[in-house]
Amino acid sequence: MRNPFLSLTAVLLVCALVITGAANASAGSLPEFSELAAKCGPAVVNINTEKTTRASGPEDFFGDMFRNVPPGFERFFEPFQRDKRRPMNKQRSLGSGFLISSDGYIVTNFHVVDGADVIRVTLDEKASAGKSSIKATLVGSDEETDLALLKIDVKEELPFLKFGNSDALKVGEWVLAIGNPFGLDHSVTAGILSAKGRRINAGAFDNFLQTDASINPGNSGGPLINMQGEVIGINTAIIASGQGIGFAIPSNMANDIISQVRDGKKVSRGWLGIVIQDVDETMGQALGLKDHKGVLVAGVQPGQPAEEGGIREGDIIRKLDGKIVEDRDELLRVVASKKPGTTVSVEVLREGKSKTLQVKLGDRSSNLETADNTPARGSKDTAEGTLGLTLRPARAEELKQLDLEYGIMIVDIDPDKAAASSNLRPGDVIIKANMKPVKTVAELSRIVREEGVKRGAILLQINRRGDLAFSTVELGEAK
Repeated sequence: MRNPFLSLTAVLLVCALVITGAANASAGSLPEFSELAAKCGPAVVNINTEKTTRASGPEDFFGDMFRNVPPGFERFFEPFQRDKRRPMNKQRSLGSGFLISSDGYIVTNFHVVDGADVIRVTLDEKASAGKSSIKATLVGSDEETDLALLKIDVKEELPFLKFGNSDALKVGEWVLAIGNPFGLDHSVTAGILSAKGRRINAGAFDNFLQTDASINPGNSGGPLINMQGEVIGINTAIIASGQGIGFAIPSNMANDIISQVRDGKKVSRGWLGIVIQDVDETMGQALGLKDHKGVLVAGVQPGQPAEEGGIREGDIIRKLDGKIVEDRDELLRVVASKKPGTTVSVEVLREGKSKTLQVKLGDRSSNLETADNTPARGSKDTAEGTLGLTLRPARAEELKQLDLEYGIMIVDIDPDKAAASSNLRPGDVIIKANMKPVKTVAELSRIVREEGVKRGAILLQINRRGDLAFSTVELGEAK
């Protein structure tokens, strides 16, 4: 007869061995960061900036009332206009950065040093050679990608970090962040890469790495490091209301920009000269497409590379240099990554047929002017019942202001009709419907009736305050 006590003991012993083995395996799989921190830490610097500003006065609260003084009223407003007499304030801020060369070149964020009168860099104790703080010079910057390059003059060789390949990094890999959060110098935090290609509405080149390594104010400009000790990102932004959600500029983007700045070149990017927007499912339906991939050309700027290369309004860009374009952000990044003067192959879908165009890229310009258009209700308002729009012909002065030859203006939108769920607004001027010009409300109604109702959606090209865009209005289930 078996001894039940011995059987129970044997079972407990086996369980203990299994648990111990699992714990040891788990512990063995965790990375060791101490060597990585010791290796990379000396190349990370603290950045202190100082900016001179005037003390605030009445005009800061009352706007231009005290700045644009009417002639003859100078003495009356003089007591309020003491801008030059108010004391100067010193505004200080903290950030992080890292050395990329032994002779003192430092990478950081543009917003860390923007407008600074004085920039001082504090090195790690192991690299400082007894110097507590060194004055830095701004070599150059790129506001669009939030990058800046600094230089300090030192006699000794300094430790530095190399850029790694951010494209090769996989989601879930371990990463290390080193920086100056809340002034606590050389703080080290670890985590994983949470996601790639994040869009946080930070500008035209919205393409960030997301990490759960703790990043806080003061970490800006510091490096995000892979397990090989390479910089794969520059810590840039956080979500203030969240925890474990930080964002970094990918190293592949940063390396290219910094190389241009370091060589004394102006940062240059490719430029097509078009207004674009994503093709969504409803828009694809309105155009009779099988899918909604690609980018819709909402407008072509006169004299720009796209026009010279044959791209037209209404074209859907499907591929660039043979690679599928998924959305507008991807197109912007790919075009911007190419040098001005480069000829690219652009495959477009036009009226249901594929067409390949050769376009020589220009140099990107970030200053696009928009016209101001204030909508006004006219006396000849006409209702378009299917869409639920109240419309009128755009007046001559409005057309001139928007540089248009024709168009019908939206005066009101019925909250219970189809257009209410679209992004149309009063003041928009409708130019085309399903790529066909519309000069009267009757023309619009005909296209809506003959094509829109049949397909279940209608595509409208509009001019909004000088900008061209497309808007899709769903009309219910296609018949």
